[in-house]
Amino acid sequence: MSEPPKKRADAQRNTDALLQAAMTVFARDGVDAGVRQIAEEAGVGVGTVYRHFPQRSDLIIAVFRREVDACAEAAAVLAAEYPPGEALARWMQRFVDFISAKRGLAGALHSGNAAYAPLPDYFNARLRPAMRMLLSAAQAAGEVRPRADPDDLLTAVASLCGPRPGTDPEHPRRMVALLVDGLRSETTSSAGAQPPEAQPAGGVTG
Repeated sequence: MSEPPKKRADAQRNTDALLQAAMTVFARDGVDAGVRQIAEEAGVGVGTVYRHFPQRSDLIIAVFRREVDACAEAAAVLAAEYPPGEALARWMQRFVDFISAKRGLAGALHSGNAAYAPLPDYFNARLRPAMRMLLSAAQAAGEVRPRADPDDLLTAVASLCGPRPGTDPEHPRRMVALLVDGLRSETTSSAGAQPPEAQPAGGVTG
């Protein structure tokens, strides 16, 4: 007999709360933060954490996949709400958010643990098509330069988001805004790159 819908919904809410709490704690305290901290952040017992994620790697993988999925799904939402060039610009700022969130997981993802080996392929399978779809639409509309490459753009944004001691947290957004401005075709290029506060990442959050 399958679980009643209410029980399944409650379990999903618990899982979502745990993943959001883990992301918050990892970003603040590092990926080696204690399970008790995550449980307290989520408002659940330690046993609930272990019931959902028996190994720490299980939790880290789930957090990573959740962030990738949220970023990928934002592409379709933005494409439906904005003109192609604006949707691309907003999604690139959303990708900045993803890179910032991923930084909290870096210690684990680069640890050499075989459990994390499939994650780069998951990243590519979800985010490369999202960038390709948005860029192709903007190019077809004549809003960005036709020779821009989607994989190059993903790499460029990731590079611009690299940690730089002494720079303020909004620095990557400003740099990506300049990158976006450089992509625009001559007929749509603005007088200058919009500041991050004038070009939000859209209403989709991870």
